[in-house]
Amino acid sequence: MRAMVLSRCGPVENAPLRLQERPVPKPGAGEVRVRVRACGVCRTDLHVVEGELSDLRLPIVPGHQVVGVVDEVGSGVTRISKGERVGIAWLRGVCGRCVFCRSGRENLCESAQFTGLHADGGYADYAVVVESFAYRIPALFGDAEATPLLCAGIIGYRALKRSAIRPGERLGLYGFGGSAHIAIQVARHWGCEVYVCTREASHRALARELGAVWVGGATEPPPVKLHGAILFAPAGDIVPAALQALERGGTLALAGIHMSALPALDYTRDLFGERTLQSVTANTREDATELFQVAAEVPIRPRVEPFGLEEANRALQALKAGAIKGSGVLVVEG
Repeated sequence: MRAMVLSRCGPVENAPLRLQERPVPKPGAGEVRVRVRACGVCRTDLHVVEGELSDLRLPIVPGHQVVGVVDEVGSGVTRISKGERVGIAWLRGVCGRCVFCRSGRENLCESAQFTGLHADGGYADYAVVVESFAYRIPALFGDAEATPLLCAGIIGYRALKRSAIRPGERLGLYGFGGSAHIAIQVARHWGCEVYVCTREASHRALARELGAVWVGGATEPPPVKLHGAILFAPAGDIVPAALQALERGGTLALAGIHMSALPALDYTRDLFGERTLQSVTANTREDATELFQVAAEVPIRPRVEPFGLEEANRALQALKAGAIKGSGVLVVEG
């Protein structure tokens, strides 16, 4: 099978992924093998390729927004059948025994395993996953448009919950890439007013198209105070501006898996008035199930830009440059 393989981390400008021929993997007990049709290109993939995440297994096939059809099942598989269309997301395994797993917080499991970090992902013709971490994809979503739901969508949805935003309130989104362009559709479905701060002109245009009531620069103050906000951009220097934009009692959720250093915060200016700063760490399977239900209700319409599998380096370069409106997707099998 074809696979885009990372053997050594480096800047995406140097095209560190290499196309290789590899044996087709066999599913083990409790696993299913997926013939990949499409795989989303996520900012987390960018962090993996450029060596910004710890505990990376090399060589690795990146990609954790995988959509395809099950073509083989391992022994003991009972939930997923051959021929079903499923998705593979970032979280791919937890211990199931720790205090976090037993209390509905499996995203915090210290033994968690992640697709494209600890095990090969979807930048390839085939991928393997434990059946309990495979998600059935609603039929109304095409292969390519379903891919960003598997990480950008799930994380955006969890970030919305962590921001404590309620229907009808004012929400701020800082950065407007793959995750934010899905989150705004959920927030608008909830009747929220959405205010977007982002640096790219094309992203500002997309935000207006998707219903933002106001759009400004990356740190520009919105015209009103916000009840909640989400920082999607991996830029710690935006945190003070986002906190200052909050109403008293508001919450800022930090949605990135990696972020540049935060500057010193001024307690009175940035936090006083019971403003809350929350991080977002991975997701639970429950988050994914809820997101797919909401996505079908809205219905969410992800905006995607297709690339071929061999163009994975170019797709990551475009993502880093802010040149993708919505989400980039590697179309593996038409």
